Amino acid sequence: MTASSFEPDTRYDSEQAERLSAAARDHLWMHFTRLSSYQDSPVPIIERGEGAYIYDIQGRRYLDGLSGLFTVQVGHGRRELAEAASRQASQLAYFPIWSYAHPKAIQLAERLAAGAPGDLNRVFFTTGGGEAVETAWKLAKQYFKLTGKPEKHKVISRYVAYHGTPQGALSITGIPSAKTMFEPLVPGAHKVPNTNFYRAPVYGDDLKMFGRWAADQIEAAIVMEGPESVAAVFLEPVQNSGGCFPPPPGYFQRVREICDAYDVLLVSDETICAFGRLGPMFACEKFDYVPDMIICAKGMTSGYSPIGACIVSERLVEPFLQGTTYFPHGYTFGGHPVSSAVALANLDIFEAEGLNQRVLDNENAFRTTLEKLLDLPIVGDVRGDGYFYGIELVKDKATKETFNDDEAERLLRGFLSKALFEAGLYCRADDRGDPVIQLAPPLICGQPEFDEMEQILRAVLTEGMKHI
Repeated sequence: MTASSFEPDTRYDSEQAERLSAAARDHLWMHFTRLSSYQDSPVPIIERGEGAYIYDIQGRRYLDGLSGLFTVQVGHGRRELAEAASRQASQLAYFPIWSYAHPKAIQLAERLAAGAPGDLNRVFFTTGGGEAVETAWKLAKQYFKLTGKPEKHKVISRYVAYHGTPQGALSITGIPSAKTMFEPLVPGAHKVPNTNFYRAPVYGDDLKMFGRWAADQIEAAIVMEGPESVAAVFLEPVQNSGGCFPPPPGYFQRVREICDAYDVLLVSDETICAFGRLGPMFACEKFDYVPDMIICAKGMTSGYSPIGACIVSERLVEPFLQGTTYFPHGYTFGGHPVSSAVALANLDIFEAEGLNQRVLDNENAFRTTLEKLLDLPIVGDVRGDGYFYGIELVKDKATKETFNDDEAERLLRGFLSKALFEAGLYCRADDRGDPVIQLAPPLICGQPEFDEMEQILRAVLTEGMKHI
């Protein structure tokens, strides 16, 4: 093996770009990617970012309509975050938090606890959201064993919901195609309907009643499985997969009542929704509920360094404060000094630039701009919250008829994904559920970026109707 000849800041000519693409094709296993897609076409390679835009190795500019992966809240190229990482790496690049601590992990835990609702005061650090979901399930199991209810181990989540790829988190995930190749998975994970009002099976004309019905399906599942066996319910404030399903009014209040009635823990998976994506630092605040645990990751550092966390209620910590009891779980890079320092600097930017309020001030403008697309025959629904939206595509707007698998393949993968990128918009065309386009721009965006997204989407979707 020889060292790569490609330097990170090099401007690539056509020959270098071709060689780099070939190296990616031959050596880089890209995640959630059909490797065959690049046997006869170049791999898209992003070299740098600045503000709300990213640039490929040939210098072409794209509006980052997905914040990388729902992550880059403060935008690309923030020197202050790079400098925070450099300072910390020079002082203490690594030390574990296994029976020891370091200042930046302590300061970050204190800051997260101060911002979390209720008595969620203890922070267990991971390196990502999936690990934090895994942590929450394991913690729930051990908590109930320590409190005399050892049979409480099952979990409930929603259809089509994504909660991560570790074996436990994948069991909680509600996307069959993401699971079948890895079965058998961890047993005990059960699914209930999500809050997709556009395709509501009942109460399609009454959002509040539909929300009550959807919440009551959680109670029905708990009763069916036996309350003595159910440990936790895992829910995203706004469900990502399927295309941004917001909660109906009263939904989370009813879920909280149900969990309290049956002694079941409520876990708010805010891997995407926390850190301003919906406005508040933690999304549960926007929908007025206090969970027993909050899962968070992505936006904590705006993606400048990997980190995740499970923020835990004091009552769940209590049994672990006695005698020799401990939580036999952890990660080598959990609470990493550099990542913790970057997270603190990232939260400083939130405060200095008022990003949480910026989202609240601009969310209606974002929604209104995207809703202009409803005049297109192919656009069935525009839904979401804050800076987090899904656009559902339909074959027949009057009947809400969706596309069959072959049509969705031709439309999304055969045309839209590539056409949107070539038109200058990086976003996500997804069919884990009904076909949708997902948008989650950096929180620094405003009306000019909203208009640019709408204009590109309009042009490409209009052309896309010819490919159905």
